[in-house]
Amino acid sequence: MPLTVSKSRALARALLPRHPAQGIALGFGTAIALGTAVLMLPMAKVGPGGAGFLEALFTATSAVCVTGLAVVDTATYWTPFGQVAILVQIQLGGFGIMSFASLLGVLMARRLGLKSRIQAAAETKTTGFGDVRSVLLGVLRITVATELVVALALTLRFAVGLGNPWGHSLWLGTFHSVSAFNNAGFALFSDNLMGFVGDPWICLPIAAAIIVGGLGFPVLFELGRHYRRPLHWTMNTKLVVVGTAGLLAAGTAFICALEWSNPKTLGVLSTADKLLAGFFQSVMTRTAGFNSLDFGQMDPATWLGVDVLMFIGGGPAGTAGGLKITTFAVLFFILLTEVQGGTAVNIFGKRLSRSVHRQAITIVLLAVALVIGSTMALMLMTDFGLDRLLFETISAFATVGLSTGITASLPPAGQLLLVFLMFIGRLGPVTLASALALRARPVMYEFPKERPLIG
Repeated sequence: MPLTVSKSRALARALLPRHPAQGIALGFGTAIALGTAVLMLPMAKVGPGGAGFLEALFTATSAVCVTGLAVVDTATYWTPFGQVAILVQIQLGGFGIMSFASLLGVLMARRLGLKSRIQAAAETKTTGFGDVRSVLLGVLRITVATELVVALALTLRFAVGLGNPWGHSLWLGTFHSVSAFNNAGFALFSDNLMGFVGDPWICLPIAAAIIVGGLGFPVLFELGRHYRRPLHWTMNTKLVVVGTAGLLAAGTAFICALEWSNPKTLGVLSTADKLLAGFFQSVMTRTAGFNSLDFGQMDPATWLGVDVLMFIGGGPAGTAGGLKITTFAVLFFILLTEVQGGTAVNIFGKRLSRSVHRQAITIVLLAVALVIGSTMALMLMTDFGLDRLLFETISAFATVGLSTGITASLPPAGQLLLVFLMFIGRLGPVTLASALALRARPVMYEFPKERPLIG
């Protein structure tokens, strides 16, 4: 009997994930598999028969990874049951991302020594570490509160302003609110949100939900406690808030400047509508995926600028994807310090740990390699140009969901590659950063220094 128990325990240890990164990957992979099975049911698809495996897999991956890319029209291909299934997958995926990312911080704190934990608690203004329940409840409260407010605003607009039935308006408001807060980008209109390009009562609530979801739970939690005392904000909060505001403003100015006279995008709109549309598209590059303009009709130079914004992404431990603003900011300050001849990277009066330098550089180089390799693979599979394929690849990896209109035209192998990119891109930065942080061990010796020629 004891032998049997020991064997069972050994088998359990072998099957269970040994690292939190493995647990996250397994959890999201299971959710995608279940979502695919549900979407393949005949009741999920309009017309006879069920959805094909690739269509269901692509949609489930895009929903769970809160991306928004689609190979079929969400509004007409899926039944109400299928749309509800997509909504549930978006909600579970978004909540899971925020929860897992936040709990990884708790786990890493538990791995620290007592002295380090006390110092970290003082720096982050927290009362203690390891309170998993408070983290999950905090994420849940922020999620429910934001989605309810935005859903109410959208429901009133659809019903009162646009004359839709109240039941249908409530469904539209709820679906788009959940999709927006989770930065998913799924819409129940065949042209996404292009029909509301000049409607601030639709665009602004959705944009607000995207920004809030993209800031990340740690930032939202700290802003809720110290919103009147920015001097008490942590480095992470300052970087995310300042970076988000700066990138939103820069993105709005960039898109408006390049598309202002384009008759296929901003050119036919009034000045006020142009500014609204430019701002809305800039918000979408925070990895949301909605669009009120046809990105396929934009200038290739605009695509390249949007590529950069999508690649940067939003805040950590939130529903946004990409490399994260903090990673980009760390690289920027490393560059600035090196150009100025400094010896230590200082941000907002605090010195940055050298281990963070290495983590940021590692994540960026791996991401660049993955995007370049995937783009080259798509170039070998299709006849589309480099600009469109690069846009599609970055959009999938950064879990953005914007497209120039070629997603459904890619061959099955290309669509499977995008599925892989969405999965890796959604989990990669979070799990890689945690793995790098958790595997750090003190080294009791150092090798002699020597430097190669640089440049």
